[in-house]
Amino acid sequence: MKNSLPRTPGPIGVFDSGYGGLTILNKIREVLPEYDYIYLGDNARAPYGSRSFEIVYKFTLEAVGKLFEMGCHLVILACNTASAKALRSIQMNDLPGIDPARRVLGVIRPTVEGIGNITESRHIGVLATAGTIKSESYPLEIQKLFPDIRVSGVACPMWVPLVENNESQGEGADYFVRKYTDLLLQKDPEIDTVILGCTHYPLLLPKIRQYMPQHIRIVSQGEYVAESLKDYLRRHPEMNAQCTQNGSCFFYTTEAEEKFSESASIFLNQPIGVERISIEKT
Repeated sequence: MKNSLPRTPGPIGVFDSGYGGLTILNKIREVLPEYDYIYLGDNARAPYGSRSFEIVYKFTLEAVGKLFEMGCHLVILACNTASAKALRSIQMNDLPGIDPARRVLGVIRPTVEGIGNITESRHIGVLATAGTIKSESYPLEIQKLFPDIRVSGVACPMWVPLVENNESQGEGADYFVRKYTDLLLQKDPEIDTVILGCTHYPLLLPKIRQYMPQHIRIVSQGEYVAESLKDYLRRHPEMNAQCTQNGSCFFYTTEAEEKFSESASIFLNQPIGVERISIEKT
């Protein structure tokens, strides 16, 4: 891959297994509208949440490689599962051989960095997919920065299907939102801050607020990831120079274009053009 990679500056790549990363992309574009972006959704192989570490790593590496081939020097894994199960391996084991000057960043670390200033009780809750909860990525990252914070997590396997079937505001969502928020508070009644550890979950925010006590702060990732990226580009002018700035955004999917456009409109509230591509390595 290394010898064939474009050397000229290119867009910032944003990858997710499905649609949830569009909530991250939205916030990034609000904060950094001048940059060019490519969004790649591996919708044909989604969801990643229940897959093994090995498979998530393989799929994520293929996606990162594709974005590099498309001209990206910087790729954001706008997916908690990919960030939890693949990011570290790609950063440590693959990037040095592919191109040491390219970078892959995730969504977990930027979210965690802001937590220490928010919680007063030092008790944090995490609502996420089964894969992210099982990986223990949030507790591990939080313990590194804030060893005094206690972390409790609950997997919410029904939330992604609710969002992707455009049922996030329907009556059917109430049962499952209340079920998982109640489980979390039963685990630790002292929680005063809850991280939405899946990029789909902001679309459930009105329902989550309805069933969460008012004093609990709910943290969506988009704003933290966007501000972290802005700070990263400021601190790394060499990478900033490799990111083109024409205000464009292109969308690619491994699934049917019509299906992606229809589902993406749930997240973006606007129609988009999308192209189907393959990222699998044979």
